[in-house]
Amino acid sequence: MVLELSRKFGVYLPEDVVKDLEICMASMEIKSKSALVREALKLFINEHRWKAGKEAVGVIGVIYNHHAKDADKKLTDVQHSYLDIVIATMHVHLDEEKCMLAIIVRGNTDRIKKLIGGLSSVKGVEVTRPLLLATD
Repeated sequence: MVLELSRKFGVYLPEDVVKDLEICMASMEIKSKSALVREALKLFINEHRWKAGKEAVGVIGVIYNHHAKDADKKLTDVQHSYLDIVIATMHVHLDEEKCMLAIIVRGNTDRIKKLIGGLSSVKGVEVTRPLLLATD
């Protein structure tokens, strides 16, 4: 049997955060704060580790106003400049004005960062949110 080494450390949280944490734990039927914090930290690390790595895979979510002049065309043009990393795109109509793109990417993190920057700079884009995981 292999024992996993662990280190104990303390965390001070504001009372309102602790209350929210306890509500979340109850709704998820999690009994251990340590287990919850451990899982939350793993997610946080995985969400940000791609930035320091060389390769990543994931989804870039983009919400934009499609009435903004040429927004659809410009977003497509940006993606076409990154065909080496863009695997697929799904277009979702949210309402009469807003659409969402879910862009699946895989490849070099520097290229992914530039793609995110290009998408974010298009007039009409309201939010760009990557959900990426390091693959190296």
